[in-house]
Amino acid sequence: MADDVLRRNNVRVSGSGTQPMLFAHGFGCDQNMWRFVAPAFEDEYRVVLFDYVGSGKSDLAAYDAKRYSALDGYVQDVLDVVHALDLRDVVFVGHSVSSMVGVLAANREPDRFERLVMIGPSPRYVNDHPYVGGFERGDIEGLLEMMEGNYIGWANFLGPAIVKNPDRPELGAELVESFCSTDPVVARRFAEATFLSDNRADLPGVRVPSLILQCSDDMVAPLEVGDYLHREMPGSTLRVMKATGHCPHMSHPEETIERMREYLRPAHAG
Repeated sequence: MADDVLRRNNVRVSGSGTQPMLFAHGFGCDQNMWRFVAPAFEDEYRVVLFDYVGSGKSDLAAYDAKRYSALDGYVQDVLDVVHALDLRDVVFVGHSVSSMVGVLAANREPDRFERLVMIGPSPRYVNDHPYVGGFERGDIEGLLEMMEGNYIGWANFLGPAIVKNPDRPELGAELVESFCSTDPVVARRFAEATFLSDNRADLPGVRVPSLILQCSDDMVAPLEVGDYLHREMPGSTLRVMKATGHCPHMSHPEETIERMREYLRPAHAG
């Protein structure tokens, strides 16, 4: 069973440390997106990378439309990997939607997780006055319709806008390529589960300390979202990065690594 999960989710383990650091990629991406950040922690941690079913080099035959119609399916992927490797005291590093996947996983099995590191998190993308999520519901529905009617056009439009940093067009092109390598039906269902989710009620129950890394100019998760998360999550630390865009682990890996180390070193000192 454990070996099945490791194959299904294309799990890769590296590093010489003992404490696990589990990296979870965002929507439309795969574990390769961590290549600028994860190696920096291999001397101190047991680094675990994986692909959600339906992403990267996971086993697409294991994809179940019902399971992955909500974030709970992705939460179960994380917990399956945690159990397969019998991970404890996990430092969970999640990008974008995976930040909320981490919240839900830690709420379900808090004894397995030591800390959450959330990069560009959002508990709800749709505005709900007075809450500011960054999008009107019609905006999200329009993007979902565009995915169905013109997936390549959707990817070419959204990839560069999400990454920002127009002086480095190769980053946006990489995200577009990642989007386009994902099955459009799987991507559409993952997008709906991501962008129409509302996990605000899950935040006050988090018992695991967390770091919120908020980019200074992010169209997906504006500054108000980071402030909201910090207010609602007990034991959270908010750091606003100089990095712009929604993918600082790709565009600004040095700052991402430094912010993570600043947070983790005091916690693990001695």
